[in-house]
Amino acid sequence: MLISTGGACALLAVMAGQSSADISGKVVKIGVINDQSGPLSDLSGRGGVIAAKMAIEDFHKLNPALKVELLTADHQNKPDIGAQIVRRWYGEDGVDMVVDVSNSAVALAVQAIARDKNKLVIYSAVGTGEITGKQCSPTGLAWLHDNYNLVSGPIRKLVGQGLNTWFFIAADYAFGRNMVAESERVLASVGGKTLGAVFHPLGNADYGSFLLQAQSSGAKVVAFANAGEQLVSVMKQWSEFGMSTGSQTPVALLMFLTDAHSMGLKTAQGLTTVTAWYWDLNDETRAFAKRFFAAHGAMPTAPQAAVYSAVLHYLKAVAAVDSDETALVLEKMRTTPVDDFYAPGATLRADNKLVHDFYLVQAKEPGEMEKPWAYYKVVQKIAADDAYKPLSESECPLVAKAK
Repeated sequence: MLISTGGACALLAVMAGQSSADISGKVVKIGVINDQSGPLSDLSGRGGVIAAKMAIEDFHKLNPALKVELLTADHQNKPDIGAQIVRRWYGEDGVDMVVDVSNSAVALAVQAIARDKNKLVIYSAVGTGEITGKQCSPTGLAWLHDNYNLVSGPIRKLVGQGLNTWFFIAADYAFGRNMVAESERVLASVGGKTLGAVFHPLGNADYGSFLLQAQSSGAKVVAFANAGEQLVSVMKQWSEFGMSTGSQTPVALLMFLTDAHSMGLKTAQGLTTVTAWYWDLNDETRAFAKRFFAAHGAMPTAPQAAVYSAVLHYLKAVAAVDSDETALVLEKMRTTPVDDFYAPGATLRADNKLVHDFYLVQAKEPGEMEKPWAYYKVVQKIAADDAYKPLSESECPLVAKAK
């Protein structure tokens, strides 16, 4: 059932049943906010909503008495719109937890609201390290990745192979700028060198001038700090300019399964990236992917799988403490390891990052794909202990308080 509430938002999948007296309003309300119509919509968007709905349905099989409502909204990649929606959700609509967000600039706006309202927000596909760094909050959790997770593995591996000079083409907003800054720090620590960086507007269509600057820099690696339609467009133009046959190595610092699908393996082949999750890892991930595909017509991306995991873990905590009070639920989430196909055994550390394994993957050659959507080959598993910036280097005030 889908009920319109004014264009930007919708109310979806009301799960009926007897409610606990300790649940405010006698219903748990979850809001999914993301890009549902723009350049980041494929990687999350409607698929993120479907993933949240699947988590609620699975939870309801075990806890049919707990009533759950799912609200959805499109923030259009605009921090002011996202902030307005989330402020209303928390303040007027009784939303207990917001999930996804999928845009760093929107996330920074939402983080402050969640802190002020003492409400939970769980981020998927938000790369800026500020969320769990200087602007970390007791109620803001990072379930998927940050820019350090994404850049550290490829940089260390490629610099070790002699690819030690880098040029960056990046999206000109919080995510892209933070990713370039994080990359430059890692590069310097392993003896690499940055030869330049250019920043393009979100939703840009013509990347010719940026690619020519990258080419003329002479850098051994051209790294793309963008995602979704942006990455697809720039990589197609990379091929059109004949740069795919040149000496420079392209690296997608953030690439999602839907990006590889959109550009095709002829364009994507050889692209290296890091992902927190891939649908074809094992029997459990494939089983979820099969269900998701039946509902969405595409295999799940890592952010969509993370939304499922975050919603399910949250609801399990609510049921365990028989309350939607933020502090009680958060404490239960911290003390209970994740139990699902996404990040089995993962736990939250002091800076509110869910700590789990990552995978260095490479897009296959066109002839290597043995089944639909199996675009990646896993090059290396990056253990959780190696995937995250050490807590000793964290700028999150929560870390100092935890000592």
